[in-house]
Amino acid sequence: MFHQEVFLSTDNNATSAIAQLLDIMARLRDPEGGCPWDLKQNFDTIAPYTIEEAFEVAEAIARRDYGELREELGDLLLQVVFHSQMAREAELFDFEQVTRTLSEKMIRRHPHVFGADPAADEQAVNANWEAIKAEERRAKGREHDSALDGVPEGLPALQRATKLQKKAAKVGFDWPGPAPVRAQVEAEWAELDQALDGGDAAAVEDEFGDVLFSLINLARHLKLDPEQALRRANAKFERRFRHMETASSSPLTGLNTEQLEQLWRHAKDQE
Repeated sequence: MFHQEVFLSTDNNATSAIAQLLDIMARLRDPEGGCPWDLKQNFDTIAPYTIEEAFEVAEAIARRDYGELREELGDLLLQVVFHSQMAREAELFDFEQVTRTLSEKMIRRHPHVFGADPAADEQAVNANWEAIKAEERRAKGREHDSALDGVPEGLPALQRATKLQKKAAKVGFDWPGPAPVRAQVEAEWAELDQALDGGDAAAVEDEFGDVLFSLINLARHLKLDPEQALRRANAKFERRFRHMETASSSPLTGLNTEQLEQLWRHAKDQE
């Protein structure tokens, strides 16, 4: 039996802060004296901001800037409050229902913590999690037919590719290790070269996508987060390029290829 007393634990300061935030959002959406911009918004227009704020949270974590992380988590929480306020106005649901639904779900999905169903290790936890999620889908009348179901199409492509591959791997459709995946990357590169030789733009795009997909697969087998790896590569490129701009005595636009390459090598040497 689940420990229902977890619902009774409250922090008065946190409760007061949440209540204040909900009041602020209601005021912003008040037709009488509210903010014109906030009043114009709907679920569709706010959704892109919600996604953007999630990425800004990830960026703060990657930079280990915990002061910024605190602020960005607040911005992300605002998105939940904003959607909840619009839903309350439409008589769909409210913030309390959102939080209670989440609490009930977390308790239901952790029987090894809140119930009498112990889990020996992380693998057992994951297996229970998937089984409980499947039961939830059945209860909602969403009986899934594919092992790939449940991966939102709205996810960024890199993240969605990773999730699709993990789903397929759970039913055994996977490479045995990094080596054959590395060979597959080479094979995809060869097919991209053929498409480039053929000059068919659609084929080039298709094969380029296959290369990216195989590289994400390789990252998964190397136990790397491809998103994090690309973030670091972006940061490294930006750092080196800014060094080039600082080190050059003239604008980069006036330099030839050899001069630019020399500046790039110098930037690399400084690291």
